[in-house]
Amino acid sequence: MRQLSVIAPFCNVQDYAPETLACLHANAAPDTEFILVDDCSTDRTGELLERAARDLPGAVHVRHEHNGGLATARNTGLDRVRGRYVTFLDGDDWLAPGHYRRLLAVITELDCDFVRTDHVQCAARARTVHRVPHGRRGVVQDPRSAILPATHTTSVDYAYAWAGIYHRRLLDEGLLHFPDGLRTAEDRPWIWRLHREARTFAVVGLLGVFYRRGVANSLTQIGDVRQLDFLRAFDQVVEETAADRDAELLLPKAVRNFCAIIAHHLKNIERFEKPVARRLREMSADALRRMPPHVLTEVLDAMDADRSELLRRLHRRGVPAEVAVR
Repeated sequence: MRQLSVIAPFCNVQDYAPETLACLHANAAPDTEFILVDDCSTDRTGELLERAARDLPGAVHVRHEHNGGLATARNTGLDRVRGRYVTFLDGDDWLAPGHYRRLLAVITELDCDFVRTDHVQCAARARTVHRVPHGRRGVVQDPRSAILPATHTTSVDYAYAWAGIYHRRLLDEGLLHFPDGLRTAEDRPWIWRLHREARTFAVVGLLGVFYRRGVANSLTQIGDVRQLDFLRAFDQVVEETAADRDAELLLPKAVRNFCAIIAHHLKNIERFEKPVARRLREMSADALRRMPPHVLTEVLDAMDADRSELLRRLHRRGVPAEVAVR
């Protein structure tokens, strides 16, 4: 068994893949494997990965014949891991040299199911440190205890899969796979499931992952229909949390998160194509009507007036005037 499996999906990132592959080379070790998943790239990304499969120690190259999205690409990697521990890296991000060695040392010492780390967000030349929103560091805890309070940003809101490392037993227990086919927000049901069902976790102040923001072909920059997958992702969060033994405590947090992201997209609706914007309003109104009414009322009463009124109007009439597409 390898000590570490790194799952790195790539799709049409020929401008960034060389830097990503170079950082993997700087983190190579005899007990580390790199599963490079080409999600049906149409640029030179595939050629770069074919070369890396020959030159990068421990590299395994897998190509999708059809584009499936990030969740599906990660699942392809998870189906092939041989390591005791698993981590992720997206094909347009990069790492500090020696990061994986330090990450392995941390989870080995703490001996827990998963460890979450801080990261650096990079936009053009700007660098910003983003920290896991959890106060206790270097201490093994129950992941369920880090979900609440509902009105604060907590560890389930820090959904980046690559900001951490995960014991293989979570994979064997069915906790590491992503909802297949989700094009965006795929990390959200995944992080909620980990916090509800894993037994132990820890947060450490280890910086080593550099997350590139503003990539032109990233779904965060594109206003097409794929963005609407966030609705399916949060529907799953709410549905699974409603079935949890602590549903009464946890549901307000799940519903609040869902409402917040709906409000965010409505406030930025001008970036969507017009047919997608109409679909966004319709699907968001339907989602609000599916939420437990007493929980939704409680959440909207506690939100700021601007977002609360926006969502109430959507809930009542479906198409609030202030977000109408011109």
